[in-house]
Amino acid sequence: MSQPLTLTLARKAPRLSMALGSLIVVLMLTLPFLTLLPASHPLNLSTYTLTLVGKILCYAIVAVALDLVWGYAGLLSLGHGIFFALGGYAMGMYLMRQAAGDGLPAFMSFLSWDELPWFWWGTEHFAWALALIVLVPGLLALVFGFFAFRSKIKGVYFSIMTQALTYAGMLLFFRNETGFGGNNGFTGFTTILGMPITATGTRIGLFIATVLLLMASLGMGFALARSKFGRVLTAVRDAENRLVFCGYDPKGFKLLVWTLSAVLCGLAGALYVPQVGIINPGEMSPTNSIEAAIWVALGGRGTLIGPILGAGLVNGAKSYFTMAVPEYWQLFLGLIFIVVTLFLPRGVIGLLRKGEK
Repeated sequence: MSQPLTLTLARKAPRLSMALGSLIVVLMLTLPFLTLLPASHPLNLSTYTLTLVGKILCYAIVAVALDLVWGYAGLLSLGHGIFFALGGYAMGMYLMRQAAGDGLPAFMSFLSWDELPWFWWGTEHFAWALALIVLVPGLLALVFGFFAFRSKIKGVYFSIMTQALTYAGMLLFFRNETGFGGNNGFTGFTTILGMPITATGTRIGLFIATVLLLMASLGMGFALARSKFGRVLTAVRDAENRLVFCGYDPKGFKLLVWTLSAVLCGLAGALYVPQVGIINPGEMSPTNSIEAAIWVALGGRGTLIGPILGAGLVNGAKSYFTMAVPEYWQLFLGLIFIVVTLFLPRGVIGLLRKGEK
């Protein structure tokens, strides 16, 4: 049963790993403050670039969350987009209430709604919105996982079910009568915690919060890998039947990491929305969830650091190619998946292993 490559490197060169990790964290925490420099300064960072990097970091959190269930427990989810979107919608509800003041959100007024639906109650309070960000994706994952794991659904059947889940969620949120803005979703945000959402200071704070959440996700992943729980999850991935024979019940282990992964995606979605300025049902598209799997596969599943590299490489390339040659972007994405499958079974970070071809 293999352990994450990053753990192996950390054990063989602990000082180098610690120094390199600390340097990267310091650079990421310093990066947003470059927006405060004059526009003529060579180190000035535009707000567009800051928003783009912040968006990619949110995707990196999703990649780490997916790696926890796919890289450790061997559960390939093609529906993590729904957890990301639910967290984003919970934050969007709070932001829409802030923009509307004492009235109804703009899309409700347009649809001639007279009052807020019951599920919008309390969303003007940030604390309640934060609770929804954690509870809604977590409870959905808990219920779905409970029935799926109890029924011993795994492999390709589990992947198809997760894809069906996110597709059903997308169709539901596209409907105007559900109270989530239909196909337009939520946009037009003005303030968050009383601060202008487009202000440079607000964007810096959101970026730093995203970096800290990513670091916390990584720290939790490394802690799991060192623990007995992580070793059991690895056993679930490599030899679940043998694990059952040894007296372990894998359902509880899979359910816990599955729910934890969903919560991380919800938090990433909540940080994504105020930085990008919009959330709509398109975020639940099965294509987005498949892209997340490609990030993990490209970077190297079961390595924790690899999925972050994969998310950065794919989304960085996507930002470039969608502007340079937008009609060929999907072909480029498919080519990445083919190359990784044929030539990089352990991902980019797997090239650091001796003997990797």
